[in-house]
Amino acid sequence: MQVKAEVSYLDYSAIPLFSQDLEVPTLPAVAAVREAVQAADAIWIFSPVYNFSIPGTVKNLLDWLSRAIDLSDTRGASALQDKIITVSSVAKCRVMINSFAIYKDLLPFIRTQVVGDFTAARVNDSAWADGQLVLEDSVAASLKQQAEDLLQAIQ
Repeated sequence: MQVKAEVSYLDYSAIPLFSQDLEVPTLPAVAAVREAVQAADAIWIFSPVYNFSIPGTVKNLLDWLSRAIDLSDTRGASALQDKIITVSSVAKCRVMINSFAIYKDLLPFIRTQVVGDFTAARVNDSAWADGQLVLEDSVAASLKQQAEDLLQAIQ
């Protein structure tokens, strides 16, 4: 596939812990993240696995983004409404199955469109010392397929 995509990274470090008490008025950090997500054709979550699960910061982001934009209609569209989405994770060992199961339950529930298979990567032992993640050939091939599936879904 010879399709190219523009990739951007979402900085959600200013998003507070989710609380319904903070929803109105919309916080500037939340508004900025919502706008970035709404402008995206698709979302590819790259995340570590912490204690066999989704990292709290990623879950918190998804909680904020899954809320209705217009709170007078709490079942109304969210920033994630019908977004094409996929997930790749990395961990010290291959424990992604549990976190992938959580994503596969959560993402359709928050009304996203999950595309393709998820990719799991194991952190190579030397990465802890040199900071360089080295992917196995099978993981690189899986990521390539995942990218193709995502691009195909947005065309």
